[in-house]
Amino acid sequence: MCALGQIDWFHIDRLSPFTDRLSDTPPWVEPTQYIARMKTPIAYKPQAGFTLYELLITTVIVGTVMAFGMANLVDFTRNSRMTAAANDLHASFFLARSEAARARTNVSICSSTNPMAADPDCGGTFEDGWIVFLDPNGDVIHDAGEPILRAHDALDDVVNISTPGMDDYFSFSPSGLGRGAVAASGNPPVTTAVICDDRGNIVASGGRSAARVLIITPLGRATVLHSVAQVQTSIDNSGAACP
Repeated sequence: MCALGQIDWFHIDRLSPFTDRLSDTPPWVEPTQYIARMKTPIAYKPQAGFTLYELLITTVIVGTVMAFGMANLVDFTRNSRMTAAANDLHASFFLARSEAARARTNVSICSSTNPMAADPDCGGTFEDGWIVFLDPNGDVIHDAGEPILRAHDALDDVVNISTPGMDDYFSFSPSGLGRGAVAASGNPPVTTAVICDDRGNIVASGGRSAARVLIITPLGRATVLHSVAQVQTSIDNSGAACP
């Protein structure tokens, strides 16, 4: 029981508040206001991307750059092809000369229609390819058993090599000097080889000619010319065609 003026809520009966029985009725609780709140607010995320206007501007810029870039790339490829052909032919003459002096024997270079064969022959034009070989008998004919020092396959179809007349060989003596005309060949040795494509002798990138000219002196010294004036003079003097 409780003292007067004090009420024991856990011993009040529903029907008789003064009986000492357990009640299943909980005490009255003053209701409180409940406010629902979210733990974290939703963050605003802006959308990322391109507008149609920006996409069109970018497309125009890329197209313009590609148009100029592709033209320069085509010229670069053509110039590289011409330079490679001239350097390969020049290197073959240099090899023939140095090997003749080293081996103390005749070394010849000639055009060949089958330069990559096991037993290639001299013939055709330098566009078909060429071979450098030891030529002890000096007949400018590749005979069986004569070692091949270098064989170059046919050039690309767009590259032309023009020589005056039927000049398709050059032979070095054991001293490393040119032997001049070899009676067995029936033709004079090559002294000028004009290398060009369908552009002809025009100014290309870098101020050089799009064509190349390989000059071989009677002593056997080979030089590559690449200026427009030098190329034109060589064409006029030799009668070689370009393109």
